Amino acid sequence: MKISKSFKIYIHIFVTFFFAQQLLSEANYSKNIVLHDDPLEIKELKFKDFNLNEVNLTGKKGNIMILNFWATWCVPCKKEMPSLEKLAKKYPEILIFPINLEKPNQDKTKKFFTELKISQLNIYFDPEFSLVKLFKMRGIPTSVLIDKNGQEFGRVIGEVDFFDKSFTELLEKYF
Repeated sequence: MKISKSFKIYIHIFVTFFFAQQLLSEANYSKNIVLHDDPLEIKELKFKDFNLNEVNLTGKKGNIMILNFWATWCVPCKKEMPSLEKLAKKYPEILIFPINLEKPNQDKTKKFFTELKISQLNIYFDPEFSLVKLFKMRGIPTSVLIDKNGQEFGRVIGEVDFFDKSFTELLEKYF
């Protein structure tokens, strides 16, 4: 079977375009970020700290907050956590809560942070999955973005580079 020269050219153009799109999409995280036209009210915001004491941020105002939901077995979570650490170092006014979604295990989660050299962030838990239900989450990593009024202004679904210039510029709009 003989393939025409023009067909080969079309195939080459298609393959080149496909791979170029793949490369561009890997560096562009905007598809993972959902911003709400109107901020969403958060009725109750409770979870556990590392020692399983209750943290109640219900009605907390004044700071931008990021609730980052993760697990030790989650490869994209492991990949994005160092950038969350960098964000915490550069913007200490942003309150960041990495919330583990596994059965609380201090040793396992501490080891995860130690291996990634995470020292600026604390470990939190949601043992009853109350926040998972509240935010109607479908997978991890997921990060809920909360404005200074204590309302959800957006969320990140999937992996993101929290230290990427486009993401930090987005956050700076809410300062």
